[in-house]
Amino acid sequence: MPSLKEIRNRITSVGSTMQITSAMKMVSAAKLKRAQDAITQMRPYAEKLQEILGNLSASLDISENALAAERDTKNVLIIAVTSNRGLCGGFNNNIIKRVNQLVIEDFAGQNVQLLCLGKKAKDAFKRSDMYFNIEGTGIAEDVFANLSFDTIAQIAQFSMDAFLDKRFDKVVVVYNQFVNAASQLVKAEQLLPIQATQSEGAQIGDYIFEPSKEEIVEDLIPKSLKIQLFKAVLDSHASEHGARMTAMHKATDNASELQRNLKLSYNKARQAAITNEILEIVGGAEALKGK
Repeated sequence: MPSLKEIRNRITSVGSTMQITSAMKMVSAAKLKRAQDAITQMRPYAEKLQEILGNLSASLDISENALAAERDTKNVLIIAVTSNRGLCGGFNNNIIKRVNQLVIEDFAGQNVQLLCLGKKAKDAFKRSDMYFNIEGTGIAEDVFANLSFDTIAQIAQFSMDAFLDKRFDKVVVVYNQFVNAASQLVKAEQLLPIQATQSEGAQIGDYIFEPSKEEIVEDLIPKSLKIQLFKAVLDSHASEHGARMTAMHKATDNASELQRNLKLSYNKARQAAITNEILEIVGGAEALKGK
């Protein structure tokens, strides 16, 4: 049985850990509010842009666009979005598992390259032959150091250029979609080639287009792809803080429970020690009486 000193040290250690996890929970909660506001404000714009593109697609065949070209899939680029830091439960591991699943099942026998956004994905795949080094491409390696639309637009533009140059036949983004603070969904969305999808309730009206519908679509498609990738990164960013807040909340609760159990063990051990001392005193007194 541990000594009283050892139990006291453990109680102090657990208390310190609980203070850290509680502080991290509050910090994540504050960051989550900002990240959640960002993705909440982005979604209506992204959905409206898709609706406009869907309405145009209803009267125009966009399959002739170069970014919609279907080719035999030989070279695939997977954009894996994780975080730079851990302590957020299974947030990063879920992305890594999903990427491995895609490589083994969906893209078996194909040349797969990984573009990692986030240090955790980079650390997981850096020694892999699939890891795609973006150094020297003009793309910011750490997008979360300065998370902005311009930074993500560079990555989206690079993907479009690589697709048009036939370096890749398909581009897929894997990320955590934000549902709420305690729930995230792992999503794997095809970025390129674009798929003509008509939005629900799309109507073909008698409109006069200036410039032509073809020119509008040519301008909307690249913008839509950039918005789609930016929305995925914002989703992941909000999901990270939600996952970390939940993980730190559980860690704080577990530390509190462990501290209660340790205090109970300490009190029992202390009571046993006091009882032993009383028994020794009584035994000594009885021995003196016998003399």
